[in-house]
Amino acid sequence: MEPPPLSTRHHNSWLIDGLVAAFLAGPWEADGLIERGARILRKEYRWLRPLVARVISAFPATLPTPRSFRLSEFLHADDRLDRASRKIRPGLCFDQLPSPSMKTSSGSWAVPAITTAPELASFLEVDLDRLDWFADRERRERSTVTEALRNYRYEWVTKRSGSLRLLEAPKPRLKQLQRRVVDAILAPIPPHDAAHGFRAGRSVSTFVEPHVGRPIVLKMDLKDFFATITGARVVSIFLTAGYPERVARLLAGLCTNTVPRAILARAARSEADPDRPRGPAVWHAGQLYGTPHLPQGAPTSPALANLAAYRLDARLDALAREVGARYTRYADDLVFSGDDLARSIHRFSRHVSAIAIEEGFAVQHRKTRLMRRGVSQRVAGVVVNEKINMPRDEYDRLKATLHNCVRLGPHSQDRAGVPDFRAHLAGRVAHVARIHPDRGRRLAELFEQIVW
Repeated sequence: MEPPPLSTRHHNSWLIDGLVAAFLAGPWEADGLIERGARILRKEYRWLRPLVARVISAFPATLPTPRSFRLSEFLHADDRLDRASRKIRPGLCFDQLPSPSMKTSSGSWAVPAITTAPELASFLEVDLDRLDWFADRERRERSTVTEALRNYRYEWVTKRSGSLRLLEAPKPRLKQLQRRVVDAILAPIPPHDAAHGFRAGRSVSTFVEPHVGRPIVLKMDLKDFFATITGARVVSIFLTAGYPERVARLLAGLCTNTVPRAILARAARSEADPDRPRGPAVWHAGQLYGTPHLPQGAPTSPALANLAAYRLDARLDALAREVGARYTRYADDLVFSGDDLARSIHRFSRHVSAIAIEEGFAVQHRKTRLMRRGVSQRVAGVVVNEKINMPRDEYDRLKATLHNCVRLGPHSQDRAGVPDFRAHLAGRVAHVARIHPDRGRRLAELFEQIVW
């Protein structure tokens, strides 16, 4: 096994880097740490056992194995190790360390066992150099000027609120690797039961069904859902799945992105309004997208976002149960409903916001909606007052669009220039059919009459 790169932060960094590698190379228990530490030191020094006791006390075995940088920081701050290291001559033995192994996850998920970078490259059917390129561990994407050398294509979209969203579409080869990660590694890891978006067997219908016929429906929205999930959180997900840190970092690199500076600068001036000055929305976008995050457009992002929100879902579900309410989430949409929710609605919504912040998210307060039974209770574009139904005005508009497509041709209705207008209409018809089969059947009959 090759020794880790030596740091120059302190005189004993060579020793600390070696101890970090040894301690993390096997099971996290005292005897194992002592044995592996003695292997690289070539003997068991008297200070090793007390050091391991302090390490175990700081990072108990009941918690996830510490990250290498956390363990390194702890050892650098240990004065007794600093004094002991002055009596040791440099020279460590890494030949006897065991190979990295999968850690046992709390959920015993059936993920493939991958313990080294070469094994990951073989699993993804790519060579090591290409794996390093796609994982972008050195953040080359951020400084790349040539579009051909980038792993993503970018498009800025202005929201109704005036804030900016960046669509990051991975190029075909990276997208192929990400799909492999989704199918083989992320699919066996279950999100919280309250999550309904991006899951097999779940849909908008299952998302809204628990809230049908409820006197109070509270809808809240998370701000910048994908972009706020950092690379460090994605690394933690793969570590929790049992992967050694190096493999977890490579997997996280494949699934996260750091946007090029040139793309961030482009947000300050749009083609539609080149005189638009740099403002808070642009600054906020730069903060979000200028560091590793989940890219909106990658096939891995939805599954990872659900897993990153697991603690959020668990805490909000428990909060809802305390007041006799129900909770579901579809991507960034949070919905609560209950008979007694009105008695404490303001305090309840503040608790939701506080929990979201504690879990690394933020509520978009302008989109918060409290809907009582006397108004149209709409969730994800679906009416839930008495039964799951399509809003009449939306159904009528879609029906009129299809009717005009039959009479005047589909190009007369594609005013927004949708790239695949036929697929766009077919998707809207299918959405109505899932919610209201009879209406969907009538719209499907109109759709079949269109001459493309």
